[in-house]
Amino acid sequence: MKSGRFNAKIARFSWYDALLMLILAAVLGIFVYGVIAAMLGTILPTFNLTMDQSGSVAFAQAIGLVIASVSVGPLIDNKGKKIAMILALTLIAGSLFYLPNTGGDYTLIRLCMFVLGLGGGILVTAANALASDIDETRRASMLNFLNLFFGLGGFATPFIAGNILGGDAVSLCYLAAGLTLVTLIVNAITPIPGPSGERGVKLSETGALLTNPRLALLAAFLFLYVTCEVGVFNWLVKYLITRGIDEKSALNILSLGFALGLLIGRVVVSRILIKVPAITVTLASAALMAVTTYMMLQATTQEMAMVAVFCAGLAMAPVFPTTLAIVADLFPKGTATAMGIAITCGWIGLAVSSTVIGEIANASSLGTALLLIPGSAVVMILINLALRPLIHRRKELV
Repeated sequence: MKSGRFNAKIARFSWYDALLMLILAAVLGIFVYGVIAAMLGTILPTFNLTMDQSGSVAFAQAIGLVIASVSVGPLIDNKGKKIAMILALTLIAGSLFYLPNTGGDYTLIRLCMFVLGLGGGILVTAANALASDIDETRRASMLNFLNLFFGLGGFATPFIAGNILGGDAVSLCYLAAGLTLVTLIVNAITPIPGPSGERGVKLSETGALLTNPRLALLAAFLFLYVTCEVGVFNWLVKYLITRGIDEKSALNILSLGFALGLLIGRVVVSRILIKVPAITVTLASAALMAVTTYMMLQATTQEMAMVAVFCAGLAMAPVFPTTLAIVADLFPKGTATAMGIAITCGWIGLAVSSTVIGEIANASSLGTALLLIPGSAVVMILINLALRPLIHRRKELV
């Protein structure tokens, strides 16, 4: 990123200091998102909700994510990332501070999760758009580096809840809210570049993005991926409890298994992506996801579950950030809008899968319902194979 892109009003910062602050703002933002992404699955067992109600709460969060992601792209492209980051963190902090005061009221819990979804949807789009501009020559590696902090947040939430807070959901909410406020302050004082003008997108141009076959396939890919990743975060603890594993052990499997796998996987893949094409990495990940998530559901002991869940985290690690890097490479104009469309489809996957999993679990069992996860990974393989010729023919993938 060149120093000329920074506004004159923040010229008092050196280019190096400003760059470090920019990276810190993005890292803290995605870390907060990792924390709140694991919040629902971590605190859901404490709400004593039915399977239907749990699915409805997850659906409310997903609707908030969808609304935010579909609307924030043009805001970022035309007004800049800073306003989006501050708005997102304000919504998240407010929701987390209020959630412990719902008194277990089902309607209020859904409302809090909806607002949390709004903030999360804005945050993940803005933070990834911010990081994708830091080093455009190594965008896939940069986004995987950034999103390893999502894995760190996803690891920290259930680990702290199970091993330090003793499952105390109230303390966890306040702790996450405090972290969000710190991140809000960092972003408020960080010299974040404004919109450059040439990357802005008009409303009339959004239609062309929506009908672009490459973006449609990438969006479908994320639709299925988010079904898998958030399905594990939201439902794994409940599923392991039904298999006779106590709540503390289940939370540790989620944190030390799945979230730690995501974290380590992104550290490793950020180096691999320097030499291996992003489209190839996502194909390998989808294939491994199908195998490891099926093994996860067949585990009969804590040890087997830990190994399978960790491998599933490793397999999933590069998919989300690497897919966003492909989107950014293919759509240099209106990048945040294109990212927002793809991410929105991911959250729609969460909304649809949450309802479907809840209904199938009620009618049959949660184990049967969660077979949706490896099934989605198989379809991801087919989408990736269909996408490859469209990318290679235009030679737009780095």
